[in-house]
Amino acid sequence: MLVLLGACPSHAIRQSVYAHKSMQSYDAAMDIPRLLDGRLKLRHLILVDALSEQGTVVGAAAALHMTQPVATRALQELEAILGVQLYERGPRGITPTVFGEAFTQHARSALAQLTQAARHVSEIASADRGTVVVGTHLAGSNMLLPRAIAALKAEHPLLTVVVNEATPETLLIDLQAGRLDVIVGRLAGSSPEGTVRRKLYDESVKVAVGTHHPAADLTDVSLSDLLEFPWILPGTRTVLRREIEEYFEHHSMTMPQNRVEATSFLTVRQLLTDMDVVAILPGSIARDDSRLTTLPIVLGNIGHRVGMTLAADRALSPGGNALMGKLIEAGRHMSQSDTSHEEPMH
Repeated sequence: MLVLLGACPSHAIRQSVYAHKSMQSYDAAMDIPRLLDGRLKLRHLILVDALSEQGTVVGAAAALHMTQPVATRALQELEAILGVQLYERGPRGITPTVFGEAFTQHARSALAQLTQAARHVSEIASADRGTVVVGTHLAGSNMLLPRAIAALKAEHPLLTVVVNEATPETLLIDLQAGRLDVIVGRLAGSSPEGTVRRKLYDESVKVAVGTHHPAADLTDVSLSDLLEFPWILPGTRTVLRREIEEYFEHHSMTMPQNRVEATSFLTVRQLLTDMDVVAILPGSIARDDSRLTTLPIVLGNIGHRVGMTLAADRALSPGGNALMGKLIEAGRHMSQSDTSHEEPMH
């Protein structure tokens, strides 16, 4: 047993021992429903959400527009109510314990339900008023979402649609916390816990340049021919970037050294029209822009599913349901359009 303990990282040992002792104290402390005795406040749930997202008490306090001592005192109150430690304090910030991770998940779920309830009360009559908040990243924002919003606004002009663009990781946190109704974008891997997904269409990936680019009119061109030009690539944390790197490695090519990393569609499009750059993009971006052209280069199996991600335990408002219907309709049209423009494989 001593040998086994010696082989484990000290942090893991501390966590295991701490979790065992804390669970014992937790069982003893939670003999009565302390969460229902009136001491737990909504501000405690909001604080936990901010602490787990920011990773520091200072950051959470700033995000909630309160002082650090007030945030620290509120955290101490909550830990006293629960009878367990929610965060480990360190020189670089705080780290959720096993209890902190679990309580954060439930806090975000409760906040999401309260947010939805407030909006549902004001919107229950119809989808003609209210607000729908949608999160998106590049794969879902270029054509699908604008088409769905345009169709929605044609029928519900007083319904407000808020679009937030961020990384998939940030969007997922906001969805779980109720700050988003739906995420539109690439569906990679399995559905995260607490969410449901619906595929809308399959998006092909193309090599794109501006129509002024020296390679724009070439009928016989390869990726190696383009390495002398500057490139625009997705960010290093994206799935598409990893797939591109794997493709280059499989074909014994070095990734372009002269490059810009961007996921903003507006930035990518402007660079393509202003410079002799090369980009790997969802095919619909270049297909529907007369200033861009796709090159006849086959990228193997690189491509992705585009769809919606929803909270599994939360019903959409009438406005949210209306937007979902328009997304499904727009996705059906996108799928048909992509098939009609599909290039033959050589």
